[in-house]
Amino acid sequence: MARLAAPVTVVTAWDAEGRARAFTASAVCSLSADPPLLLVCLARSSRAHEVFTGADRFLVNVLGHEQAAAAQDFAGPDRTAAEASLVPLELGLPGLPDASARFACTGRQVLPGGDHSILTGRLEAVAISDAPPLIHHRRGWHRPVPVS
Repeated sequence: MARLAAPVTVVTAWDAEGRARAFTASAVCSLSADPPLLLVCLARSSRAHEVFTGADRFLVNVLGHEQAAAAQDFAGPDRTAAEASLVPLELGLPGLPDASARFACTGRQVLPGGDHSILTGRLEAVAISDAPPLIHHRRGWHRPVPVS
């Protein structure tokens, strides 16, 4: 799987107590254009699993190529400080204002996927910038470069 290049995202939502929760994910992609759907894969062993499988809405923050530190912060076992830095953005969801792109979704389905759950969401709002995205490949951080 390390050879499968993927965008790096931080997925965010509010928990039942109104606290911002987040996790780093690279298994994120477009699912459908009509209706516009995204999918996010989350390990069933994640401490964020219950929050996100029960969330009505979530925000996919596509990290920019200079945000590798944020990817690490939201991937670690103690994300409390990182989660406290999130601010309300699209649809009032907690997020990263300097992300390369943000996709606000209404949760649709949670499907089984081996040791992961597959969260599907309908796209409700989008914010984009010109910042190149952060890519994870061969266990390292990269940014896209033109081929020609």
